[in-house]
Amino acid sequence: MTELLIISRLLEYPDAALWQHQQELFDALTDTQHLSLQNAHHLGVFIRDLLQEDLLDAQAAYGELFDRGRATSLLLFEHVHGESRDRGQAMVDLLAQYERAGLMLDSRELPDHLPLYLEYLAQLPAQDAINGLRDIAPILALLGARLQQRESRYAVLFDLLIALSDTQVDTRNVHEKIADEARDDTPQALDAVWEEEQVKFFADQGCGESDIAAHQRRFAGAVAPQYLNISAGGQQ
Repeated sequence: MTELLIISRLLEYPDAALWQHQQELFDALTDTQHLSLQNAHHLGVFIRDLLQEDLLDAQAAYGELFDRGRATSLLLFEHVHGESRDRGQAMVDLLAQYERAGLMLDSRELPDHLPLYLEYLAQLPAQDAINGLRDIAPILALLGARLQQRESRYAVLFDLLIALSDTQVDTRNVHEKIADEARDDTPQALDAVWEEEQVKFFADQGCGESDIAAHQRRFAGAVAPQYLNISAGGQQ
């Protein structure tokens, strides 16, 4: 699915190559087969607006949006497993899926990074790719809602991914759940997490508190729901 490759590229950290090869993005957009004309137009507008920005400004905005705090992390398992030990096994299982599909990762890449997962899905038959999107639809809805809340243009990419998944997501319910969330990317929130990490590092490791419990305590009342149940066909 060409659409997934385009969105995957747009969700990566903006680099000079994106600006240099922007015409190729527009050319690829004309080959899309799974987006409505309206949604294809929305994607084209996103590409146009992004590439009209100065590269350094786009990079700074991306870092502020996706690399501060956990609420808008593009690491999928952050929103499912957090810091639990289950995350490691999920990584291993996903990596095995990639290898079976012939996708070999660079040692610096984490398998649950959303752009990489979309690149993987793009190599599959269309229906398998759609099923793969359905598996993560609750995460896409959560991220999309948080990005809309922050008035980010990137929210449209998540709307398009949900449209491509051809599944119904109760976005109103998601928006209601995050309505009272405190931002976890503010200087105060980041400082609080750093202080907690320092305490945890120097504390007696025999206290018996699990990693997942510590993580949930640290972000209690700040970023909720941080963890999603994506079993049962992607339903929460």
